[in-house]
Amino acid sequence: MTTLAPLSYSPYDYSIHEDPYPTYARLRAEAPVFYNEELDFYALSRHADILAAFRDIEHYSNANGVTLDPAAYGPDAHRAMSFLAMDPPRHTRMRSIVGKSFTPRRVAEMEDHIRRLALDHLTPALEAGTFDFVGDFAGRLPMDVISELVGVPPSDRVEVRRLADQLMHRDDGMSDIPREGVEAALHLAGYYSEMVADRRLHERDDLTWSLLQTEIDGDRLTDDEVISFLFLLVVAGNETTTKLLSNAWYWGWRYPDQVAKPLTEPARVPDWVEETLRYDTSTQTILRVTRAPVTVCGVDIAEGERVLLLIGSANRDGEVFPDPDTYDLDRNTQDLISFGGGRHFCMGAALARLEARVALTEMCTRVSAYDVDPAGMVRVHSSNVRGLSALPTTVTRR
Repeated sequence: MTTLAPLSYSPYDYSIHEDPYPTYARLRAEAPVFYNEELDFYALSRHADILAAFRDIEHYSNANGVTLDPAAYGPDAHRAMSFLAMDPPRHTRMRSIVGKSFTPRRVAEMEDHIRRLALDHLTPALEAGTFDFVGDFAGRLPMDVISELVGVPPSDRVEVRRLADQLMHRDDGMSDIPREGVEAALHLAGYYSEMVADRRLHERDDLTWSLLQTEIDGDRLTDDEVISFLFLLVVAGNETTTKLLSNAWYWGWRYPDQVAKPLTEPARVPDWVEETLRYDTSTQTILRVTRAPVTVCGVDIAEGERVLLLIGSANRDGEVFPDPDTYDLDRNTQDLISFGGGRHFCMGAALARLEARVALTEMCTRVSAYDVDPAGMVRVHSSNVRGLSALPTTVTRR
């Protein structure tokens, strides 16, 4: 008879980074409201409870940020996470002003640019035949897209991406941003400060200039508010999309019967993207703090407690997704919550989906099959983002 180990969960545990899903299943079954005494937080793991928390602004606050990392947690979290770390009415004001510039139309108009940028990286990679899917393609494209959107010149993009990568990495056992990450954050903040100062003096056809000009009833964003939004884009928009692409490529390799569908019919790429978002989403957790006492699954949570919403677990909840541990591009994914919900539904969701669709479609129209070298894979170690930083790939071109 096999005896299960005592149930435990920490977003800093390297074993969780390798494969969190067995632990998530136990949490949903045994402790849907789990308390980590050492780190002093609760974790919600069921889809219904997490969706309810996303929608409940009376009991749950974003004002202290979206991660447990000490350096990014607290009343100043909005400096790096912009309106993601705000509650109404501050959140409403900031998101409304940003929304006038970061519009669905602006995102849709990026498609041709995204395709061009994708081919810039994809063409030499395919000519080589063997390449690092992340380092040579997936890790470059999202940063280029964000940089082109906000106005970072091509000459600076490699360094900006390196700084973003450094900011996200966590060493084994470390529950805070390492010194190198803090230094990277300072360099990024300084870079964007100079860029905003330049846009105050010189008009440019980019999002940064547009954000500085946008107003609602005479209300405009300050330089610091624009900088914090740019910081949010480079961290959240770049990292999560890179990991979405790497996760799709990896699971496609693991399930060749499933990836054969988009490889033979590129119109199925959106199904590939959506099932990856459900099966192994890049954003695994997001934090809330209770602003009033709340009871979840019979557990009383006091005001001022930290509550981690396990998005990756919610997307594997069998109450919502039948046979949840099967990677199936034919399933209905409409209830996935990879981009959150309620007032804080991710503003960049449409851009992330567009980037993934364009990038993988360009792959599928040029590649008939591919293989991955598992010995060269490198997993990212982060408290809230899941994905790969290296994925050696060999392709068979059409």
